[in-house]
Amino acid sequence: MNQYDGIVYYGVVNNIADEESKLGTKYSVPQIAFYKGLLEAIVQEAGNDGSITSIDALNVRLDNQVIIVDGSQESQSRLPTSIKNFSLSQKEKTLDELIRDRWLSYTSTGKIGLGTRSFLDLRSWFRGNDIPSCMVCNEACIKASSCPNEECNVRIHEYCLRKKFSQRKASRACPGCGTEWPRQDGEADGDDVNEPEEDQAPSANHSSRKRRKRVKAELVEENDNAGPSTAVPRRTSRSMKAEAVEAAQEASSAGASQATRTSKRRKK
Repeated sequence: MNQYDGIVYYGVVNNIADEESKLGTKYSVPQIAFYKGLLEAIVQEAGNDGSITSIDALNVRLDNQVIIVDGSQESQSRLPTSIKNFSLSQKEKTLDELIRDRWLSYTSTGKIGLGTRSFLDLRSWFRGNDIPSCMVCNEACIKASSCPNEECNVRIHEYCLRKKFSQRKASRACPGCGTEWPRQDGEADGDDVNEPEEDQAPSANHSSRKRRKRVKAELVEENDNAGPSTAVPRRTSRSMKAEAVEAAQEASSAGASQATRTSKRRKK
């Protein structure tokens, strides 16, 4: 699930971290260290927005991602040269590659967030690093809403909130502390707009029946006001049609009798 837009994606993930799988990556050691630094900065973002600015991304330090056995003051000098010499332009290039390969993404606000591949591949990493999970779906909360009660640590994804509170007259109480959960931007204040009220359909049908009765009454009133003059032409028209048919039949029979007499004269 892409937590920025709520779209579901499917993919195949390798869960075995062996030497062969490590050889499958195209990224160098400093690039991987840079990605790890970006990942930590995004998931630890204080506002639960799950994103950081481009400036913050380029300011991520790589030396914090390199594991050094001892913590002496000389550890800084033991950093690999590729880490120490990783320039700002190399960070920009790596950032573009990570976005293109969908390890990272641009959010709707133009910030840097996790990409689809990160959501698919890092589910076990999220659990292992104690990333808070959603109270509804139990997945890691990278972008989520927090309970308004500062003493409550409940987090819920925005799309899980819409699903949980979408039913009409559903309680908006926090499942952890019972505090009323605020509505999201653009969410209706009343009942669910997609679910019709129980009395909406009968009301619409009643209005439709009233309109039909009113139109019918107007037609009857017009006929009454017109009187027999409206009906007379109809009867006259029907009688004229009948007379025309009778005249045609008489003409046909007359023609037939005349033809018979002519035939008899020729025979004589």
